Amino acid sequence: MHITRYGTACFTVLGLLSLSLQAQDKKDLTFRQIFKGEPTGLYQPLPNIKGWADETHYIQYRTEGGTSKAYKVDAATGKSEPYITPPEGATVTVRNNDIFYTSPTGTESQLTSDTAQEKNPTISPDGKYVAFTRNNDLYAVEIATRKEIRYTTDGSDVIYNGWASWVYYEEILGRASKYRAFWWSKDSRYIAYMRFDDSKVPVFPIYSEKGQHGYLENTRYPKAGDTNPGVKIGTVPVAGGATLWADFNENEDQYFGAPFFTPEGRLWVQWMPRDQNNLKIYEINPENGRKTEIYDEKQQTWIDWYEDIPFLTGNKGFILKSDKSGWAHLYWHNMNGSLNKQLTNGNWTVKDIRAIDNKQQLIYFTARKEASTRIDLYQVSLKTGAITRLTFGDYLHNVDVSPNGSYFVTSYSNLATPTRMALLNNKGKVIRELGDSKGGNFDQYNYAATKLQQYKTRDGLELPMTITMPLHMQPGKKYPVLISIYGGPDAGNVYDMWRTPLTTQWWAKEGVIQVVIDNRSSGQLGKMGMNYIHRKLGLHEIEDYMDAASWLRSQPWVDSAKICITGGSFGGYMTCMALTYGADVFTHGMANFAVTDWRLYDSHYTERYMDTPQDNAEGYRLTSPMTYADRYKGLIRIVHGTMDDNVHMQNSIQLVDKLENLNKHFEFMVYPGERHGWRSIKSLHSDNESYRFIYHNLLERPFPKEFETR
Repeated sequence: MHITRYGTACFTVLGLLSLSLQAQDKKDLTFRQIFKGEPTGLYQPLPNIKGWADETHYIQYRTEGGTSKAYKVDAATGKSEPYITPPEGATVTVRNNDIFYTSPTGTESQLTSDTAQEKNPTISPDGKYVAFTRNNDLYAVEIATRKEIRYTTDGSDVIYNGWASWVYYEEILGRASKYRAFWWSKDSRYIAYMRFDDSKVPVFPIYSEKGQHGYLENTRYPKAGDTNPGVKIGTVPVAGGATLWADFNENEDQYFGAPFFTPEGRLWVQWMPRDQNNLKIYEINPENGRKTEIYDEKQQTWIDWYEDIPFLTGNKGFILKSDKSGWAHLYWHNMNGSLNKQLTNGNWTVKDIRAIDNKQQLIYFTARKEASTRIDLYQVSLKTGAITRLTFGDYLHNVDVSPNGSYFVTSYSNLATPTRMALLNNKGKVIRELGDSKGGNFDQYNYAATKLQQYKTRDGLELPMTITMPLHMQPGKKYPVLISIYGGPDAGNVYDMWRTPLTTQWWAKEGVIQVVIDNRSSGQLGKMGMNYIHRKLGLHEIEDYMDAASWLRSQPWVDSAKICITGGSFGGYMTCMALTYGADVFTHGMANFAVTDWRLYDSHYTERYMDTPQDNAEGYRLTSPMTYADRYKGLIRIVHGTMDDNVHMQNSIQLVDKLENLNKHFEFMVYPGERHGWRSIKSLHSDNESYRFIYHNLLERPFPKEFETR
């Protein structure tokens, strides 16, 4: 790992004077440039390259005459010609609660007419049907005849067919699903769907202050240890008829992941017990619903769902990425589930499969192999197992690979190098450089550099953080620290890549040391690092942050009376822990929409790491900031949206209640009507209040009037 270390010697008087003289020849960015978008010339746009027209031509979009036009560019020669984007095919939309169908030729027709709203209209692969849900029942409509087919009849306010229960939407199927819980078979002969029974799931009321009397928004939301929705998964013929339910015991406390279809059209179902430490994949017999086990993985901690299963052509098997060894690696399985061979191994992490060349038997994948803070592209041979790095240099690479891996475009950078773009072939040879984001005026401005720094935890682990030092540092002066974190499992923020937010330059100019820290569960140490946190989510993480902050406090250029930490959601939780459990290290914090007790968050996410409160009462107690509220002695600003349906405002209210009962001083800001985080008119107010907190408490200077008029 290539790490630049900050040390006292870096900030000698002579060094600071030298930097000061260099800075005199340059200019600082202005408020209007940073916050109003006035031109700077710091950067220039990179080519707008998105996807591949075929194996040897990438697609570039160019603005001509005020409109964007697509070109396909020959990877070998660089010659380009206008590219006619293939028609997207038919599309469906919902307007005024009804489904409208637009044919590939652009002809629009109305398929449904009903007072109830149709949701998630999805065209079958053969283009003949559109499936959708209405009033929590599953339907389809035949496009040619507009004949409507109803598959289920028991939909209600607690029974959902093809429409996900909240915890499945948020944690298993994902927000991108938009609650859709049905899937077409590849041959369009049937639809697989999930049926949810929320009748025993507790209701959580969210209060809205709108209008004269306000109202309650009730959600079936299972908190840790609560009863989960009952779930069944089955298939129904496209023409209608009885649902064939997969052979699972619906009374078992279990979860189902998103299903997959094999190239032959067989349905594969992911299953886990509530403990989430055993993942099985079953093939479902389309004739009788019986299940055949394809894959079985057990871990002592937890296992994550598969979002994709790449299949090899010719019935040669499939590829799984598993972290069962402590590090995520690729495994080649035969179609019956037996292991053919492990393709990668070592103390490093595979990220994603980007392409498969079935003819040459090569898999192209990204990984954090050269350094945990960087990402590169590799190929592995199915024949020999040889792994070849295709990207170059000490950079983080974001790659766009051609369908079979013959070429790839990389946008590459590091903390010292603004993003560049290049085209390479599958031998790792640079065909040509495509662009450099560094603008012509870049060297005319004072620009605060960001450096990597390792810190050591109390039990000897080495982890990275980044530090952006203030501009125009003065010898002997101590500066406040602003630490930005998220902190959730496998969600690190420390990468050796160029980041461009100009607000970073503002705070550097104002004299704030800006720090980003990763903890042991962030992904830097693979699943091995994440396993530490099992049944005590948050405890190791906050101690890692405390160790990093303690190192910062020991530096001669840090004002140890002004160590501020901030984050949202899990980062808000970490901030609350920092100002309570870590109150001897952290002095200030801004906690946004934070969890304050894991008993208050949803079952699937929380129990993955903590097990249930019934099984792990002491773990829940030890990981709650409220347990350590009596230690609080700095200043925390607690922020929450009143209608947050993910992390309920109940979390912040309970912490507020605890601090008030202890006669502690703190700040509390609510945002009426806002959900989990916000991108509304209130964003400006939220940002300004955060900035005001920094000026008042860290810089001890008046809040600039420019912020109030922007």
